[in-house]
Amino acid sequence: MKLRTRLFLSISALITVALLGLLLGLVSVMQMAGTQEALVRDNFTTLDIGLKLRQNLGNQLVMLLDANTDQQQMQAAQTAFEALVDQGIRHEQSHQAHYGFEHTNSDYQNYLKVYRQTLPQHLTLSDNDALSDAFNTLRNGLLEAYKQALDSITASEEHAHEHAVTVSSLLGLVGLAVLFIGFVTAHGIARRFGEPIEALAKAADSIIRGEFAVSLPESPAAELNQLSARFGTMAQALQRHQATNVDELLAGQQRLQAVLDSIDDGLLMIDRQGRLEHLNPVAQRQLGWEDDRLGIGLGEALQQPELDEQLSLILRGGSLDRALEDLSFDIEGEARLLSYSLTPVSHTEGHILGAVMVLHDVTEQRAFERVRSEFVLRASHELRTPVTGMHMAFGLFQERVHFDPQSREADLLSTVNEEMQRLMQLINDLLNFSRYQNGLQKLTLSHCTPDDLLARAASRFAEQAQAREIEMSLDLQEQLPRLHADPTQLDRVLDNLLDNAMRHTPAGGHIRLQARRHADRLIISVEDNGEGIAYGQQGRIFEPFVQVGRKKGGAGLGLALCKEIVQLHGGRMGVYSRPGQGTQFYMTLPV
Repeated sequence: MKLRTRLFLSISALITVALLGLLLGLVSVMQMAGTQEALVRDNFTTLDIGLKLRQNLGNQLVMLLDANTDQQQMQAAQTAFEALVDQGIRHEQSHQAHYGFEHTNSDYQNYLKVYRQTLPQHLTLSDNDALSDAFNTLRNGLLEAYKQALDSITASEEHAHEHAVTVSSLLGLVGLAVLFIGFVTAHGIARRFGEPIEALAKAADSIIRGEFAVSLPESPAAELNQLSARFGTMAQALQRHQATNVDELLAGQQRLQAVLDSIDDGLLMIDRQGRLEHLNPVAQRQLGWEDDRLGIGLGEALQQPELDEQLSLILRGGSLDRALEDLSFDIEGEARLLSYSLTPVSHTEGHILGAVMVLHDVTEQRAFERVRSEFVLRASHELRTPVTGMHMAFGLFQERVHFDPQSREADLLSTVNEEMQRLMQLINDLLNFSRYQNGLQKLTLSHCTPDDLLARAASRFAEQAQAREIEMSLDLQEQLPRLHADPTQLDRVLDNLLDNAMRHTPAGGHIRLQARRHADRLIISVEDNGEGIAYGQQGRIFEPFVQVGRKKGGAGLGLALCKEIVQLHGGRMGVYSRPGQGTQFYMTLPV
């Protein structure tokens, strides 16, 4: 027999016995209620007739005691008495009971006989012993009938009580039977199913703790035995799977550790709470750490409290708008500069698990950049004086010498003039770039609005855009805040970006100037739909003396100078480009 069939039969038997007991009790109670109602109604009728008879007899007694008895009233009372007695007799006959009404009728007829015999003598009740005896006999009979009715009511109550006790006993027996069957059923279910299920639950807890060697008892139910067997098979499969996964995890961890240790840059892994979780040997050498600092906060470990604020922003999913300054450390009496980057580590579902900090030793690079900047600054100063003199002398020479405009000499003079101007522009760019890098350039700050900056920039290139049939548009967010900046330097940045956009946008193209607010930053961008920038070149586009794209020109200092100007304003500059689909240069400035 199947498990579900056993459960169905056991529970059905329990429900059937309970319903039978309930039905028996309901029928018994309804029967007892009907019987009790009939007895009460029967006894009520008997008592009512007996009461009316006694009242009528009392009225007759009052008239008998009167010396001048009204015979008409007496006759009416006697007729009413006889009618009540007849009603009582019919009630007895209909219920096949004996309530004493026939005896009362006999006593009353005897009383009437005596009464009619003494009527001519005009004797009172006190003077007529025979009439008095007959009346007393009648009255005592009525009292006896009343007593019999009360005894009948008492007997019916006792009978109802006995019946109720019988019904209660039957219901108690049914309840005991239900309780017994329920106990047997529950015990059978607990023995058959409870113990195996509890054993399965304990085995599941053991598997959760990683203990896969579980033993399961046999059950009387074949279905539970099958379940236990499959559960054991599953535990064995999980054990094999865990062993395989652990081996793969250890191998993967070893490979990852080898990769991290072989990287030339320092790596610091940070958990979700901002504490150091791991670092590779390169980072330990770069930072000069000899003790273990894992488990403490990043800012505390590096003794750079400002890093905690940056890390908190990264762990919340934000990004750093400002350029990150190098970290300075004193390693064995030597000052070392480390550049760094903070990158969030995200789960496949999107939430952030932690962050990675990459350290790169830039001590020599910064020293080279400083030497290069100083050399460029001095060389530019040294070159500017003779080149300026040469340019002035060449200008005087052009004023005194006149050649035919179509002659070879005039063409050579024009070429020399263009190259002299190009050389002067290169020297000025080198000087300006050196001043920004060495912190010699100062800003003249004032309040200005993004609307005016972009409108002026668009107007300066409107004629050139119209000549090349390039559409230029402004996309300005409403109610933009004012900037506290150097308008002249920002105009220089916009001019450089627009000049690049003009050179790399084909005729009939489109250039858009955009300004919008994001939190406490203002984002200004110049976007074109030109040739775009190759992905491999986008990382070096802001480096000095680097030129990208097919249309090259100048010394490659324009974007580097723009980046220096924006950083001097406390902002950041970036680029977003897709080859063949256009380029967008943007700068973020503090409001």
